[in-house]
Amino acid sequence: MNDMIASRKQSVRSPFSAGISDSDIHPAPKDRYGLHPYISKRWRDHLDQYGELGIEALAGGYLYDDYIPWACRRDAWPAGGPPGSDLAFMRKQHLDANNVVFGVLEPMVGVGNGGRNLDLSNALATALNDWQIAEFVEPEDRLRASVVVVPDDAVSSVAEIEKRALDARFVQVQIFTGTTEPLGHRRYRPTLEAAAHHGFPIGMHVGGRLSARTASGWPSYYCENHLFNTFAAQTQIMSLILDGVFDQLPSLKVIIIESGCAWSIELGHRLDMLWQRMGSEVASLKHPPSHYLHQNFYFSTQPVEEPDNPDELNYLFEQIGWDRLLYASDYPHWDFDDPRYAFKARISEEHKAMLFRENAKKVYRIL
Repeated sequence: MNDMIASRKQSVRSPFSAGISDSDIHPAPKDRYGLHPYISKRWRDHLDQYGELGIEALAGGYLYDDYIPWACRRDAWPAGGPPGSDLAFMRKQHLDANNVVFGVLEPMVGVGNGGRNLDLSNALATALNDWQIAEFVEPEDRLRASVVVVPDDAVSSVAEIEKRALDARFVQVQIFTGTTEPLGHRRYRPTLEAAAHHGFPIGMHVGGRLSARTASGWPSYYCENHLFNTFAAQTQIMSLILDGVFDQLPSLKVIIIESGCAWSIELGHRLDMLWQRMGSEVASLKHPPSHYLHQNFYFSTQPVEEPDNPDELNYLFEQIGWDRLLYASDYPHWDFDDPRYAFKARISEEHKAMLFRENAKKVYRIL
């Protein structure tokens, strides 16, 4: 019996003996002054006196703060700071425990696509980029940073991308799904052009502009708010495809992060059907929409779909494309996907290697 249990444990852990890539790790400052060393005195004084100015008046970033504090695991709180703020604790609880050999930082603090004060937003974006390197990537070579930008200020966004382009410690440009307008609009094109020119994928993470969370207004429950993230990602995909971004920038890659992925199958089918019937509206589009969905988009797996029959996950992933999928943990959030148990299906070793390592190395250009 003991031999059987040992064998079962070994089979659970064996896919990770070569290490895994994690496309969604959330770092956090140790306190409200955590970014101050990376911001000029002018903006430190501003924050101390006035605080941050979001896009919507009287609206904070977490609408359901008491549901789960900071949306994080209760066991992820290190001594003396919030979850994600203590690198040693992150190493012990996640990087070492799950043999993460490559992890992408997704900052969710300080700026979420920028507020109404664009000068302050740009200062915070630059500070976040310097902070990621100094406090996480420099002391931990398994981690990589995201270039945080303020997409509503194209000039500054391009300058920030140019500033980080030759630093291999940055692997993507981070833009949240909640933008002022969908990303296909031309106001954002210079930022996308700069990312494509330097080989950066766009990491589109849940978050950003705080507006009515559904097309019908404000939801009543956290469950509704959580699921809405999927709809924001769909809107961005449709906009980027139909506005012809990928005909202009065929090398641009977009990673949809923390929004699930199975819904993209039906989205591609419906977009193709509409394009066949009303393609004259977007006459410049060179290919059916699903072509771009399969060529230019990647999907992080968290929160992964869990069909009643676990092996149906193979069928879903096959339609999306095994080469389009990146494992994501969402550490240290409460809906963290443990790499050992997140995928209930029986997945081949070849596909496990793609899902847990090879796809991430390709899209993030890791040698």
